[in-house]
Amino acid sequence: MQYRPSPQDFQLHPRRPRRTWRRTAGAWSMLFGGVLAFALYTSHHPRHAAPGTPAVGPVQVVQQVVQQQLQALATQDAMQAFALADNEMRTQFGSAEAFLTTVREQYPMLMHPASVLFLKPETDGSVAMQKVRLTDDDGSSWSLTYLLNRQNDNQWRISGCVVTPEGKRVLT
Repeated sequence: MQYRPSPQDFQLHPRRPRRTWRRTAGAWSMLFGGVLAFALYTSHHPRHAAPGTPAVGPVQVVQQVVQQQLQALATQDAMQAFALADNEMRTQFGSAEAFLTTVREQYPMLMHPASVLFLKPETDGSVAMQKVRLTDDDGSSWSLTYLLNRQNDNQWRISGCVVTPEGKRVLT
């Protein structure tokens, strides 16, 4: 059987308007530009800040929580240091005094550090990791890695800390 063209094969079909690549690219760039502008606007203009109050992001808040706990430990304020721990850690220790006693016995370098250096925290918005380098009174250096979780009330609380020795620093 041989193919025989029919008159319908040669009919002209009405032409559909073709989108040019420029029109499509223009539409996508407008959409992308709008989304980018909105993201930049919302990240630099907090909605709940009081007028004249500098914007505080999660990075600053995470660092402040760790700093507050280190200050509370330095002043032996067991209640404040314990309040900055999350619910699981508070349940594990049971009381503020038990928490302070454990820190005093097992992590004495946290009680009165000679120097403290905060590195930039990393966060995905619900979990954060804050690295801190400190030197104790004996000149030994320590690396601290704090893990914080954002609670249901949007407050950051400390859920753990890993302390690693870095050795002694000798200045010559």
